Amino acid sequence: MKLYRFLSGPDDSSFCHKVTAALNMGWHLYGSPTYAYDAEARIMKCGQAVVKDVEGEEYEPSVKLSDY
Repeated sequence: MKLYRFLSGPDDSSFCHKVTAALNMGWHLYGSPTYAYDAEARIMKCGQAVVKDVEGEEYEPSVKLSDY
């Protein structure tokens, strides 16, 4: 099965660690990162899509993506 996740968070080191952890768990970057200003919180937020192929398993909506 092919899995897709969109990681998001404040534009700081915690977001970089989130993406780094996903890469180290076998996820791959998909597309370019995104940035947006959150006017209510008055901070920049960023996001990055990641994908992963998992052999021998079938996708179900109950799959917890962060377990992979």
